[in-house]
Amino acid sequence: MTDKSALPAVGDLSVDKRNNRVGVVMGHEGPYVQLRLPKGGTEWDVPPEALRTPTQAEKLSAKVAEVNGRWRR
Repeated sequence: MTDKSALPAVGDLSVDKRNNRVGVVMGHEGPYVQLRLPKGGTEWDVPPEALRTPTQAEKLSAKVAEVNGRWRR
């Protein structure tokens, strides 16, 4: 069983190590953490062991993508 306190919080950025995609934590469903791209889109499930903390560069890139997504609407 995964320790929920060790999981990233809703709203945090996290990286899916399986494909190196940065996502915003949207929730926790069963044994999975749900991520969504910062610019929006469909959520995907990630096992907790496949998550890592994003680098500073990845955080900045994610924030830029989010802002650019707002401008395109």
